[in-house]
Amino acid sequence: MGSVGNVGEESAAPRKFALAVDSENKATEFRLFSFAAPHMRTFHLSWFSFFACFVSSFAAPPLLPIIRDNLNITSTDIGNAGIASVSGAVLARLVMGSACDLVGPRLASSSLILITTPAVYFTACINSATTFFLVRFLTGFSLASFVSCQFWMSSMFNPTKVGIANGVAAGWGNLGGGATQLMMPLVFDLIRHIGSTKFTAWRVAFFIPGVMQTAGALGVMILGQDLPLGNFRDLVETGQKTQDGFLKVLINASKNYRAWITALCYGYCFGVELAVDNVIAEYFYDRFDLNLRTAGIIAASFGLANFVSRPGGGFLSDALAARFGMRGRLWGWWVVQSLGGVFCIWLGKTSSLNLAVFVMIVFSFFVQAACGLCFGVVPFISRRSLGLVSGMTGGGGNVGAVLTQLLFFKGTKYSKEDGITYMGVMILACTLPIMLIHFPMWGGMWTGPSSKEDANEENYYAAEWSAEEKAKGLHLNTVKFAENCKGERGRRRRITVPMDASPAHV
Repeated sequence: MGSVGNVGEESAAPRKFALAVDSENKATEFRLFSFAAPHMRTFHLSWFSFFACFVSSFAAPPLLPIIRDNLNITSTDIGNAGIASVSGAVLARLVMGSACDLVGPRLASSSLILITTPAVYFTACINSATTFFLVRFLTGFSLASFVSCQFWMSSMFNPTKVGIANGVAAGWGNLGGGATQLMMPLVFDLIRHIGSTKFTAWRVAFFIPGVMQTAGALGVMILGQDLPLGNFRDLVETGQKTQDGFLKVLINASKNYRAWITALCYGYCFGVELAVDNVIAEYFYDRFDLNLRTAGIIAASFGLANFVSRPGGGFLSDALAARFGMRGRLWGWWVVQSLGGVFCIWLGKTSSLNLAVFVMIVFSFFVQAACGLCFGVVPFISRRSLGLVSGMTGGGGNVGAVLTQLLFFKGTKYSKEDGITYMGVMILACTLPIMLIHFPMWGGMWTGPSSKEDANEENYYAAEWSAEEKAKGLHLNTVKFAENCKGERGRRRRITVPMDASPAHV
């Protein structure tokens, strides 16, 4: 059992936690089947609420063959709605990132999920292509809960466990994209079996994801906790946390080029996953002449792979960092995402059903694991603007999804198989910028750390604060974070530093 003093008060009585913690009270262990407050309870609230949002946002695609007949909508209408479902979350994820930095993930996440829930229920009432477009657009805003999910994990778990925590929470949340492909056709069939017509059954089916999303939001609001020591508001009032300003957070994040690269590259791992969730059931239904249930089961396997693939990416990121440091995280991310591009191209080229299913599953493992590897890097880009950097990266995922669907899956310009092939080429091209990421104290894929004396963790993160702010001691939590990040040097360069040590320059 671990215990460490409060964030801003070293002399305060230590608080005890069920998990061992570091100097920031972040857990240094990850117990998957524990519900201990606050670390593991936060984990379970986070992934389930995000899971519910994913189910709602992609509840329509598996029922599209029925919905398009009922509403007389065209392939162009379907393409536009698919784009709408992921485009709204672009801005929403940026806003969510800022909200997490300023008011905390609990209020930010629960508020957004509750606000978007009515659109899920209203799907049962739509009667035209316009209203179909509108409900998919509004429901898609809930996907911004991903940012609070990742912010929460990075706030609750030590750098040695942040990869696996981020990976499992987001992976199990993304699992909703596969679960809904399986669940919605089954719910539809059950409602029809009870005696409903097919054009009524698909409408009633949308109440199931609506209830799930409502439950997720209430759980986060009632049971959630922003940080290990409490909620943002309480910690600010007691002086244990600094209330930051939006403009300072924004400037700090936007001037860090690493955040822009992670946003671009995430657009072609998570963004691709979103695009595939929108088209994969219809692709198998039309190309291989399958029935709705069979196409849904095959499509579900793509999203269901998130149960192990994205967590596997997070685990791999932590394992590589333990041996090779940050350079290991970057190399792992680039290799895995590039392999995802190769298998995506192969999926578009194959004409055999059995081979297509096999390649799709392998493709899903690589592209989803790349998402976990990406968010093994994101928490180290900035300490002060963690939420906004997470939001920029998450928003980049949605931008990638929008661009991919606009370019390859809108209308009839390309067949689904050609669109998938070209999407694979885009993955390969947009993964290359990972090679440009370099941390002065850790290095990058091709270059080692800087030889300058001031190239260390303390100076990198302390640079986010002005001299005046440092004089007030506002950066002290950042110093603790820097000390806990020394493991990113890799096994050969790791130096043991006392947890209470304070560098001379601060």
